[in-house]
Amino acid sequence: MTPNPPDLRPDLARARIPDERRDGQPTIGMVSLGCPKALVDSERILTRLRAEGYAISPDYQGADAVIVNTCGFLDSAKAESLQAIGEALQENGRVIVTGCLGAEPEYITGAHPKVLAVTGPHQYESVLDAVHTAVPPAPDPFIDLLPASGVSLTPRHYSYLKISEGCNHHCKFCIIPDMRGKLVSRPAHAVIREAEKLVDAGVKELLVISQDTSAYGLDRRHAEERGHRAHIVDLARDLGGLGAWVRLHYVYPYPFVRDLIPLMADGLVLPYLDIPFQHAHPDTLRRMARPAAAAKTLDEIAAWRAVCPDITLRSTFIVGYPGETEAEFQTLLDWLDEAQLDRVGCFQYENVKGARANDLPDHVAAEVKQDRFDRFMQKAQAISEAKLAAKVGSRIEVIVDEVDAEGATCRTKADAPEIDGNLFIDQGHEALKPGDIVTVTVDEAGEYDLWGRL
Repeated sequence: MTPNPPDLRPDLARARIPDERRDGQPTIGMVSLGCPKALVDSERILTRLRAEGYAISPDYQGADAVIVNTCGFLDSAKAESLQAIGEALQENGRVIVTGCLGAEPEYITGAHPKVLAVTGPHQYESVLDAVHTAVPPAPDPFIDLLPASGVSLTPRHYSYLKISEGCNHHCKFCIIPDMRGKLVSRPAHAVIREAEKLVDAGVKELLVISQDTSAYGLDRRHAEERGHRAHIVDLARDLGGLGAWVRLHYVYPYPFVRDLIPLMADGLVLPYLDIPFQHAHPDTLRRMARPAAAAKTLDEIAAWRAVCPDITLRSTFIVGYPGETEAEFQTLLDWLDEAQLDRVGCFQYENVKGARANDLPDHVAAEVKQDRFDRFMQKAQAISEAKLAAKVGSRIEVIVDEVDAEGATCRTKADAPEIDGNLFIDQGHEALKPGDIVTVTVDEAGEYDLWGRL
């Protein structure tokens, strides 16, 4: 649910997109919206196009056509996608639409009838067919060689690693299973092979993503192929042996998640869990069609921290869900006080076309949702500030993301790129470069960020 920031869009690029173009070479631009899973889809599309001899343009004007990879999870995301399509049409004029919103082609063509084609999520072959029709390929087999690492839309030192597609859950506020289908896990040996190539290419951090990371391999009955078992615990252990940081996202709190915690305590996997709890009151969770065992979740959190005291817990929550009373919301605030999560995001409930939650009674007024959002974030901010203040004086390991004349922007093991905080070094940073992993002393803490020195 976290959108990619603007600077991951190729037209506002800091992504490493090759801009060399031979005479007559067909060129495609890409705008990637939505979550990191969509970003991986964009990378795969661009990698396939590069293999067919297309150049990748970092701007609209240099492209023969533009692909817009859309998000359709929330109404606000749909509006952003339509705006991006309109911008691409205005700046370039030849636009192919794909991604989650592509599951509703009439919605797109109703607003933008001049788009060349519309395809749905992870329909790679359909996207390529649309590109071939709009801009026929003209490969030169002596010149157009695909880099071993493919095309990346993230900085060179970290990469998203998608391990499965789809979801078997039926949360009432979500339409992802309708858009992306049921769980389909990649073979474990294929995931490991991709991870090995990424690490060999210089990637220092692997960010494991899916719709439901804990469910990885269920559809394969956790089968073992070529020496690797399709189970998240086994996969995490295998990835941990590659020498890069391994960060797990979208981990549902299934019972066997506790088996991941010793891997974190042993340093094989980063001590970081991104778990979408969504709410804490059992009645709200039942209306969401989510597991309704918040008290048991607190016991699990305590057990995780007992095994790995340094674990960082990140989660997202929804406030203003239909039927949410003030008492239910207060339960959420009290639960947050007790859980003391390190990183917290919050969304105000939105209707999504096709979601079952739309038909629930007692929708919450917009001003009430805003008030609850403000109170929730105030509580979460206070917890974050106190936890970061406790780190002052400690020595911690960080990875460098960016370096400029002002200083170095880094992340600790507790911070995922783009969604969590940063650690800033503003003295003695001149020799640092992106991807360096160094140890710093924490000098100062804010609400979400840290400052330190080498």
